[in-house]
Amino acid sequence: MGQIIAIDYGKARCGVAATDDMKIIASGLDTVETRFLIDFFKKYFIENSVEAVVVGLPVDLKGNISEVETDILGFIENFKKEFPQIEVHRLDERFTSKMASFFISQSGKSKKQRQQKGLIDKVSATIILQNFLEQKTR
Repeated sequence: MGQIIAIDYGKARCGVAATDDMKIIASGLDTVETRFLIDFFKKYFIENSVEAVVVGLPVDLKGNISEVETDILGFIENFKKEFPQIEVHRLDERFTSKMASFFISQSGKSKKQRQQKGLIDKVSATIILQNFLEQKTR
């Protein structure tokens, strides 16, 4: 058994979240510059057992795929080459950034802390992962 990781992929940086080993709880892990994401996982996978990764699927309200999807597909291709033993899943990430901003605003953090884009990315990844876990139990 291993963890499941979620990625809120962005052109500049990515939010990363992970489950516990029993795959019950999703927690924000880190915010990583996109260009260092594969290196981050190389180190992380040495120290942690990971069985799957969930990458957000950027869809707008009309069901159109965002332009960042081209970059995401390139990342997934590289990820699969580097880590062929780890399953890759996709999950609609609509509203995750808005939800993340709302949850952060309700958390009592200062305005400056709430405006940190990295925090929003990490919380968005956590929401993606939590949604994935909930869908698996249905």
